[in-house]
Parts: sequence; structure tokens; C-alpha cells
Amino acid sequence: MPDLDLRHPRATTMWDISWLLRRWPGAGFEDWDRALDELVERGYDAVRLEAFPHMLAVDPDAEWEFIPGADCHDWAAPLPVRARPWPALADFIRLCRGRGVAVGLSTWFPQDATEARLRIGSPQDHAAAWARTLDLLENEGLLDALLYVDLCNEWPHPNWAPFFKEQPAGAGYDDWSTEPAMAWMRAAIAALRPYSRGLPLTFSVLPNKRWARRDLGFLDFLEPHIWMAQASEFYERFNYDYPTQGLRGYRMLQEHAQPLYEAERDHWRAELVRLIHETAQLSVELDRPTATTECWALVEWRDLPGLDWALIKELCELGVRTAAETGRWAAIATSNFCEPQFVGMWRDVAWHRELTSLIRRSVAS
Repeated sequence: MPDLDLRHPRATTMWDISWLLRRWPGAGFEDWDRALDELVERGYDAVRLEAFPHMLAVDPDAEWEFIPGADCHDWAAPLPVRARPWPALADFIRLCRGRGVAVGLSTWFPQDATEARLRIGSPQDHAAAWARTLDLLENEGLLDALLYVDLCNEWPHPNWAPFFKEQPAGAGYDDWSTEPAMAWMRAAIAALRPYSRGLPLTFSVLPNKRWARRDLGFLDFLEPHIWMAQASEFYERFNYDYPTQGLRGYRMLQEHAQPLYEAERDHWRAELVRLIHETAQLSVELDRPTATTECWALVEWRDLPGLDWALIKELCELGVRTAAETGRWAAIATSNFCEPQFVGMWRDVAWHRELTSLIRRSVAS
């Protein structure tokens, strides 16, 4: 079974729900073999995927109508799509394994027409859905392809965990450090542990001001999503609020992102480096490895007029190099845009190969 090992860091990426839903002509994943061959060509040896645990727990044989959470970005599908997560998940993991690509399982609890995700009423329900998913994969002989389980993307963001209703009034929508959010994480991991087959368990989160002041020792590894824009006041400077502003938001990025970055480049770069070092220190204190699959520049970007990928690549290279130098990352992504549908990022094969080579060479000191 693959392992999260600081002595052998993995170059990873996030393929979210796109691997299943973006299969129309030109969407990026219409040919799985081609997408995976191109991933390996760029030097990656791990991928984080949506596993649809809440759907597989209800009926693994069902076809589902997926409802788009937003139509303004290039993840998932901007219109409703019908798809069968099973046996597609097993088929895709088998293709990954055949290429030496380890698979981290995660979930964004995507919305469907029946709202299956709202059937999760407790941490135990949450764990049971994942236990059923692992049962199915074990029956297919695929556990040896799995790297870890991330029980929920960016817990407890309401876009991904709308079933979690216990967040205190006034708490941030993505504040995992509240007592109810922490209690749910602990209980879900404890309930899944006997059925995890030894796979490392975690919840991916957004670092906040309490990052180093909570006991996160119950997590087998840290999975922080770190961007310069969230490590700093970058977005606040021009009142950008993703992703609710649709194409108007991208117009704001077009007008403000590059000039603001260039005007205070040293400041923005220093803020990113600061948060990476804080995370590395927490990793040391907890004696837990770190894996980051969404990172390092801005959260949203697209192949649109005036949105130059050079800005994203510059910051992402800084993030990769800084994280690699700490020796505390067992898996490092180059960006959250490392998918075939982000053409401007995907086509620069040499850029990917340079950074994935650097990642694989980085080891704990």
C-alpha cells in the first residue's frame, strides 16, 4: 500500500469531481487514459479524487443527477450531469494503479437531485458512508492503490458539508476550530478507524488564526489548503468574494490581481512563505506529516482574457519550493489548477516536470 512518507515525498494533484463529470468533448476527462498518461508525463505520482461516499452508501448501482454548485469556474460541470460513480471509481483507480499513481480519496459531498448528502445526520453516519466505500474498493482488490482518506474537503464549509448544522452563531463558515466542528471530526475519525484498513485519516481544512492552538493529534496527517490570497489581505484589497460573483469576479481579477501583486510583490510572497512555515512548525510539534493538494497562489483562475497564468505559476513555484525545503510535506501539489481543462496551466509540461522533480527530491532533514 502506498504511504505518506516524508522520506519519499509525492507530487500530487487534485482532480476533485471533474474526473467523473467532465467527460463531454473538450472537457478534459473524456479520455481517462490520455489524461492519466499526461499526468505521468508531467511527473505526478499521486492524485486526490472525489469518491462519492454518501452516494455509494445509499446505492452503489444508481445513476445520479448532479446539480452544479456554481457555473463560474472550470471544476466539475456548469450544468446538470447524470453519471454513475460506481463502478467508475473502481475503474479509474485501477487505471491509476496501472501507472503507479497513488490515489487519495476525498469528498466534496456533491449535490444531487435527491440531496443524498443530507442523509448524514451524525459523525457515525459520516464514517459509515466511508466504511461502505472502502468495503466496495476492498472487494475489487484496490486497497493497495489507496494513499489516504480525507473525510471531507475543507471541513466544515457549508458548500461541502451542508449537513453540519452545529456551527455556533458568529463563527466563520469554514472555521473548523469551533468545539462542535472539532468534536465531529474526532468522532467521525474514531468511528471510521476500525474499518480504515490502516489508511491514514484526516479532514482537509483552511488554516486559520487558531491553526497552532488546537489539538489536532487525532489526525494522521495535516491537509491544509494554502493560498497566498488567503494567507493575506489580498482579496480584501479589491473586495473580491469568490465564487459568488460569477464572471464579474473574474473581471475583478482581470482588473486588479496583476497590478496589486506587482505593486507589493515582496509583501504577498512573504505572507505565503509565512503561512507555509507556520504549518511546517505545527507539523513538527504534532509529529504529523503534511500533504497539500490545493494551493499556492489564488483560489480561482481561468483561461480568460487578461488572466495571465504567469502570475499563478510564479506564486506556485514559490509555494512548492518553500514547502519542499521544510522537509515536512509528504505530498505537494503544484496548484489547484493542475487538470487538463485548465489549458494554460496544463500545457506547460516543462514547468510541471521541473517542480515535480523538485518535490520528489525533497526529504526531511
